[in-house]
Amino acid sequence: MKAISGFSIRALRSFQAGIPLYTFFLPGATVLEIADICRLSRSKNGLDGFQREAIQRHIQGMVQYLDSGNVIFPNAILLALSPRASFTRSRGPAPEGLIDASDSGVLKLPRPSDGSKCAWIVDGQQRSTALARAQDSSLPVPVVAFVSDNLQVHREQFILVNKARPLPKRLVDELLPEVDAAHLPVDMAMRQIPSALVDRLDADPSSPFFGMIRRTTTGKDPKRVVTDSALVRSLQRQIHQPLGALASFRSLDGASTNPSGMFSAVVQFWAAVKESFPSAWNLPPEQSRLTHSAGIESVSALMDYLMPRAVQQDDPQGYLVNTLRRIAPSCAWTNGVWPDLNCAWNEIESTSKDIRRLTDQLIRLVQSPNLRQVA
Repeated sequence: MKAISGFSIRALRSFQAGIPLYTFFLPGATVLEIADICRLSRSKNGLDGFQREAIQRHIQGMVQYLDSGNVIFPNAILLALSPRASFTRSRGPAPEGLIDASDSGVLKLPRPSDGSKCAWIVDGQQRSTALARAQDSSLPVPVVAFVSDNLQVHREQFILVNKARPLPKRLVDELLPEVDAAHLPVDMAMRQIPSALVDRLDADPSSPFFGMIRRTTTGKDPKRVVTDSALVRSLQRQIHQPLGALASFRSLDGASTNPSGMFSAVVQFWAAVKESFPSAWNLPPEQSRLTHSAGIESVSALMDYLMPRAVQQDDPQGYLVNTLRRIAPSCAWTNGVWPDLNCAWNEIESTSKDIRRLTDQLIRLVQSPNLRQVA
């Protein structure tokens, strides 16, 4: 195969297990010019490729981030290079005190005449696609490459790279309020306000959750009986779903979003919950399904139902407390059986099915005309 032209790139070369490794920078749009994506598929010859299908929502989120202004994108893309790649070492004296782990020089990547490419993407296909679609095609991105045209080796490295566990979602959620960035990817931005609200709910003495929320950094303090993830999920849904209890505090452009209003509404509702179910409130989830993730998410859904009605009352707080006290005798938070579920209090689990069933049960109780009024 004759190479009619190619790319010359300033690079560093090192070796692992006798195989050349290169590190260099490329303009973002150039990655897909030199590198192919080997999609996983099956043919009559067996299994082909190794890359999953592109996740368009993930890619679009990165494109929005890349197009948001002056951004930093330091995540390296991993390539496998054709053995036809060549490297010419730069000449010159070594500086004093040099840690001799690599050679600097020029990496030559051939461009085959048949239109095929001289490299394959092992890790970073979503990033490469986003970079190719971004408005700034010249953004330099780091690349790490090893030399191999063996698909078996590509698959092996793909599995090893993706075997590492991603950052735990709870850790990311806890870090988000501390990120002082003008722009975040859409999925991160949607989680930033809920996580900041959880921080404030835990730290503010006026909050019914004061000192009760367990985050990744608070260890296993027995007084922290509410796991943050259930609250973050609930708040995110309440903010971003049209009928969510906090949706009215959010503007579509984000400019007039009112986190303080959200905080006040959450405190108002959950203060009524705390007052109405005092014996179930400060207990760990093993002893109370109210502080269990299933209870937090179900009661949050009940908040979506009750808050629009509460704001129409002369005394919204009194309405909430009266309504919740009225259903309290029928709630099996710490013992007994839920009336319509045929299920004991401690059989409720953090599954979407159980959360939906418990939510429906709470709303049915609120709607029931047969429960006595509480003065």
